[in-house]
Amino acid sequence: MGTNQRSQIVMTDDEVTAFIERSRTATLATIGANGLPHLTAMWYGYIDGAIYFETKLKSQKAVNLQRDPRAVVMIEAGKTYDQLRGVAIEGDAVIIDDTTADEYWAPAISVFERYNGPYTEEMRPFVEIMMNKRVIVRIDPTRVRSWDHRKLGQAGMPLAGTTAEFIDNE
Repeated sequence: MGTNQRSQIVMTDDEVTAFIERSRTATLATIGANGLPHLTAMWYGYIDGAIYFETKLKSQKAVNLQRDPRAVVMIEAGKTYDQLRGVAIEGDAVIIDDTTADEYWAPAISVFERYNGPYTEEMRPFVEIMMNKRVIVRIDPTRVRSWDHRKLGQAGMPLAGTTAEFIDNE
């Protein structure tokens, strides 16, 4: 029997938080009307351990979540097997459409800051434009899974294969 490496690669809660805070793009999976997953790359906000998205209420993902609030969010990184790491959050989505609520504007500002820079009152009109006809989606986690292959201590693998020439070396 082989060894169970799953327990070796799980991130701690602090590692999960740091990974989510430092990452840039998440994949949001909702359930389409036909029962198949609908996957969308999303920018996100992160406040007090909660992931938030902003989207149009009539977007396919929002329509799906109104019908069935179950969702999965995955954030991943790594260009070679020895560097693969990620977090998958299963949960229920809550749509926040009350534009007078703090829980509407705080995530909007969080999204703005993650991708545009520090928020100031001078930036308020830009955030308001960004949020025009949009809602906030909060994911309430029911299960969090994580993996970090770097914990296995494998020798670094070269970036190879037919796609290697197209990958940025950051």
